[in-house]
Amino acid sequence: MLFNSIDYFFFLTFVFFVYWATRNLKVQNLFIVGASYFFYACWDWRFLSLILVTTLCSWESGLLMERFGKNKRACRMIMTCNVVLNLIILGFFKYFNFFADSFSALLASVGINADFPTLNIILPVGISFYTFQAIGYSIDVFCRRLNPCRDLVCFASFICFFPQLVAGPIEPASHLLPQFQQPRRFRYEEAVKGSRMILWGLFKKMIVADNCAPTVDMVWNDYTHFSPVMLAVASLLFTIQIYCDFSGYSDIAIGSAKLFGIDLINNFKMPYFSTSIPEFWRRWHISLMNWFRTYIYIPLGGSRRGKAITIRNVFVVFLLSGLWHGANYTFIVWGLYHALLSMVYVLFDIKTKNTTDMSMFFMRHIPSILLTFLLVNIGWIIFRAPDLQSAIGYLSNMLTQELTFADFSGITAILTSIICLAVEWVQRNHEYTLDFGNSRLFASPCVRAIVYYTILIALFELSARQESFIYFQF
Repeated sequence: MLFNSIDYFFFLTFVFFVYWATRNLKVQNLFIVGASYFFYACWDWRFLSLILVTTLCSWESGLLMERFGKNKRACRMIMTCNVVLNLIILGFFKYFNFFADSFSALLASVGINADFPTLNIILPVGISFYTFQAIGYSIDVFCRRLNPCRDLVCFASFICFFPQLVAGPIEPASHLLPQFQQPRRFRYEEAVKGSRMILWGLFKKMIVADNCAPTVDMVWNDYTHFSPVMLAVASLLFTIQIYCDFSGYSDIAIGSAKLFGIDLINNFKMPYFSTSIPEFWRRWHISLMNWFRTYIYIPLGGSRRGKAITIRNVFVVFLLSGLWHGANYTFIVWGLYHALLSMVYVLFDIKTKNTTDMSMFFMRHIPSILLTFLLVNIGWIIFRAPDLQSAIGYLSNMLTQELTFADFSGITAILTSIICLAVEWVQRNHEYTLDFGNSRLFASPCVRAIVYYTILIALFELSARQESFIYFQF
């Protein structure tokens, strides 16, 4: 059930009215669990068993750690067993064939013929997201940053909450879990915010990202027959596509959650206006990078133990980040590419900070923004390629072929991309993009209505073929 489908609209509407028809907290949570399991079953009901295993084991591990609270060794063993179990499930479904093929190739390179069997494994949608959420909970309970949840239904709501079940944001248990433990009241203002966020998310997904997809797919399917200009256009369009696709999903997820009185963390903060690579990663897929920072980077020593250790930790985080995205060497190389870029800032003590005010557009900031965008764009070429050979071939053709504009296309996608980024920049200081606040221009309800209906009409007139969300494969 895609967020950009009419099925989801009817599903969301039904769940919304039934949910608020009762004010009993336990009934609301139980209904959320049932609705979330139904939502997930629409993808493949067989994998509900994996969510149940993750939920029950993680919940029970928290209770056991509470019971053995004074026995640090026992608590560590319980936490470790739960983390390892979740990683085994994730590893089997996501990486079994990848590591089997890689190990066979490694042995073959030294003259040993070993043909390991591969399995026809279907990747359960959302498994990387809810697994990391469950692992984070276990670690937080072990570190006593969080008290264990004794209510199984409440905990199940935290694991399977349908707006963020499939592609995040990856919520810290300390932020999301207490919201299911406290009574919730319907607030009209929050529902309006949620509806506007959903509308803007649909705009980014259906009008921008889905219009970029045909040109991107066309070029990548036969990149050797396109000019450097068209290859550059396609790489630019994919850079916009993956942002509008994933941030559009996040907007719809956060907006949907607000309809139920639940607050999810923001996952994007205008990453393409960053002035450095570290700043980009503070603005892109924020929930994932916060997870790696909390549970990997800081426990390894963070940046407190000298440059060598800091660089090691940066490489570990980005290597794991690349591997998290999928079982392909392109993702690993993409992660290492960003690790190398980030290493430069560590080696030369280049200080970075978030830039949000208008001064960033003075001449001294424009080169930094353009350079960062170019480096990120190159990384997305590696990310998008089906294999490393294609990534190298694509980059090589961009630099070596003769320039020509004869096959230039993608005007609609480029124009809608510019509009999208321009609107988000103008609204950068607001809570969300369609938050008009005290703006005089949009003070009139009629003017706001025109904006909303314009977007709705555009959704029907300019939306391309229905595309699945890119991050569903991760």
